[in-house]
Amino acid sequence: MDQQKFYQLDPWLEPHYGTIAYRHQQYTQQLADITRNYGSLQSFASAHRYFGLHAYYNGWVFREYAPHANEMFLVGTFNNWQPGEDWRLQKNAGGAWEGCFDADAIKHGDLYKMLVRWQGGEGYRIPAYCNRVVQDSDTYLFNAEVYHPRIPYTQMHEHVALGNKAPFVYECHIGMSSEEGKVSTFNEFRENVLPRIAALGYNTIQIMAIQEHPYYGSFGYHVSNFFAVSSRFGTPDELKRLIDAAHGRGIAVIMDLVHSHAVRNELEGLATIDGSGKLYFYDDYRRLHPAWDSLCFDYGKEETQQFLLSNCRYWIEEYGFDGYRFDGITSMIFTHHGLGKNIGSYNDYYNNEQDENALIYLTLANKLIHEIHPQAITIAEEVSGMPGLAAKVENEGIGFDYRMAMGIPDYWIKIIKEQPDEAWSVNSIFHEMTNHRAEEKTINYAESHDQALVGDKTIIFRLADKEMYEHMLSADHTMEIDRAIALHKMIRLITSSTICGGYLNFMGNEFGHPEWIDFPREGNNWSYHYARRQWSLVDNNDLKFRQLNAFDQGMVKLLASDKDLMNHSPELIVANEGDQVLIFKRGDMVFAFNFSPANSYTDYGFLTEPGKFRIVLNSDAEAFGGFNRIEDKMLYYTMNPGGISTQHWLKIYLPSRTALVFQRVPIKKVF
Repeated sequence: MDQQKFYQLDPWLEPHYGTIAYRHQQYTQQLADITRNYGSLQSFASAHRYFGLHAYYNGWVFREYAPHANEMFLVGTFNNWQPGEDWRLQKNAGGAWEGCFDADAIKHGDLYKMLVRWQGGEGYRIPAYCNRVVQDSDTYLFNAEVYHPRIPYTQMHEHVALGNKAPFVYECHIGMSSEEGKVSTFNEFRENVLPRIAALGYNTIQIMAIQEHPYYGSFGYHVSNFFAVSSRFGTPDELKRLIDAAHGRGIAVIMDLVHSHAVRNELEGLATIDGSGKLYFYDDYRRLHPAWDSLCFDYGKEETQQFLLSNCRYWIEEYGFDGYRFDGITSMIFTHHGLGKNIGSYNDYYNNEQDENALIYLTLANKLIHEIHPQAITIAEEVSGMPGLAAKVENEGIGFDYRMAMGIPDYWIKIIKEQPDEAWSVNSIFHEMTNHRAEEKTINYAESHDQALVGDKTIIFRLADKEMYEHMLSADHTMEIDRAIALHKMIRLITSSTICGGYLNFMGNEFGHPEWIDFPREGNNWSYHYARRQWSLVDNNDLKFRQLNAFDQGMVKLLASDKDLMNHSPELIVANEGDQVLIFKRGDMVFAFNFSPANSYTDYGFLTEPGKFRIVLNSDAEAFGGFNRIEDKMLYYTMNPGGISTQHWLKIYLPSRTALVFQRVPIKKVF
């Protein structure tokens, strides 16, 4: 498969071979042009080393690309915000402005901006490539800040390379990671939350909202300053220390990267940075995103490509990130942004409604990222199912390592809302968990942050609702809570054990965090009540949250520690609709699920390899909030059915709403 073009694996794509090949040809030509003009893709993606404010051995140099500006000054606390002649920048023939300053003219902690003048106007602007932006607590205005500590933090650990291991991703948001009603910090996360993640067994952290954004409630998706760490959470060095600490625990750290759009703000962002309004964006009807109130990048412009590719390089090399989850890919690759359009056939991927420049940019980005860090992880958040998105560039794909399996959480919400438990189809469940393109790996997840945003509900809240407020004591049992606890575990196990790539969980959902996510805003009286994580619930030995957390830990540690897991696809053994029993094998493990709400089965038989098996995970264990109906330490021996069959019968007790994982016990050799 690795030697084939991705589309040759799917006969339904045959009518579109020409379009796909043409797209790859356009990428190849773009890469050749970049290489000819700049020497290499990496050289092209190094604008952050040239533009911005940089200290050198005897002074400072500042540069900004602003071809439409007529006059520019650097102003700040170092010159009382006055645009004097000593702070005037000079424009070169290429449209870049530059100024050199003495070493003692600027110091760490100084605030600064550019005063930009253009035909018909002027304004203060924050440099496009600045690496630090802070907000004034009184005026709420943002300024660039000189970040040049005398002793910068030096990271001690190298990138974490997962190799053939499946990524088990813990999606998190630094600001809402504290139980206190406040914006939490990198340091607090490193000290208080990182140990929890490590204890659970996750090998990858995905951090949201890293790039600076003016509005906290945007969840980090309305970015203003693409090279600046959000100062709400701490300093650049504190972020480096957090990533270093994760690496020291063997945990990879990826970043939620927003290159799909930019905030409209003019004073903070890129919107009119040189007065034109079109430097990095479209300047016609395509400029404004119709749903997000943000600006759409023009990926066909060299300035835009260089800016965004340099951004990809910057976060990996400067901070040690191990890759990215690219946000909003659907919006990037379709001119209709995926709004009001249903993908009904393959024709909808190849009908001139695609932004070909965006597809080229994404391919260049994946090429660059894997050149810089060959073991980097790139994940596409894309809902349309565009073929080839997670196929290798050399196979004429776009080059992402994984794509988010976004249909899975939608599926769980649908059946929980619309179907009684007795109607859940095990064939349908198995199909939804394993339905992916042959050439692409996916990240399975039952719910991410999206499913918990205000107006929606977490899975546990859909299952238990108001019962959670009164009946989550470990010793307490109600039909509603017992059902919710059982299904919460089963949904997560079936979602994670069928992965063809990796698994993702959002912070707190592992223990059934109650309620939803809602950031401080005028509509909730600027409350932090729903923008935090109630860790005290999981730390309380008397509550069932601790039991759900223990199950998640057992599940993740079992699956993530299996180095051979991804070498074996799930093989269906039983899918009995009448019994609501689903059994499949993966390597030397057998996964058995009984989704029936009422029926338990004694001596439930199925065929598998001969030998003996032991239970390695039991959702019904008392420690996991179950009823302890199964003896975990019991060994299960297969029975020969007679004849010449190479498979034997294995018979098990499978209680209602229970999932069991069996592992084949190796036969000891006698010499």
